[in-house]
Amino acid sequence: MIDTLLALVPFYGLFLVGGVVAVSCLAVPLPSSMLVMASGGFAAAGDLVLWQVITVAFAGYVIGDQVAFHMARWGGAPLLGRMKTRPARAKLLERAEALVARWGAAAVLASRTIVSPLGPWTSYVSGAAGLGWRTFTLAAIPGAALWATAYAMLGFLFADQIADIATVIVDGAGLILAAAVAIGSGWWLWRGWRSYRLAAQVASEPLRNPR
Repeated sequence: MIDTLLALVPFYGLFLVGGVVAVSCLAVPLPSSMLVMASGGFAAAGDLVLWQVITVAFAGYVIGDQVAFHMARWGGAPLLGRMKTRPARAKLLERAEALVARWGAAAVLASRTIVSPLGPWTSYVSGAAGLGWRTFTLAAIPGAALWATAYAMLGFLFADQIADIATVIVDGAGLILAAAVAIGSGWWLWRGWRSYRLAAQVASEPLRNPR
């Protein structure tokens, strides 16, 4: 897939970059991060302009975010239910739901940086769960800016090592996502344990202080 997209860059340039990024924000499996990084490499070679790559990638991300958010706001829980018919999507949506439920806007920002594989899913969940549009947007925009700048600059600065960096990023994204899920699950279990202990103390209070 990435080889095909790279072959199209000389013909469609920035339009291709922006379009792929926007569509990938709808949870369509396109290698947008690798394309932006490769475009940074094209900029280093003088075929593209770096600031234009960053701007177009950022704009595509913001547009895709907004479309996903408003689709879910309009479609609500039934839309998420249809998405969950596939086991792989269901797992990602459940992880995104857990993150948004616990962290709100912070989850939106994190899903565009350290846990970017959950980015599209947090947009859908935020819209369906009723997270305010302003709250969502104020978190999504800086996240999109960081994402676009980081990948384009990686390609620009390390143009001759893009393949190696891509491998590290893919492996690292998986580890970060797994760590985030583990931390979130541990936090949820800890809260559940505290709630259980508190309920047990309240239930035993009359026994320890009979009237």
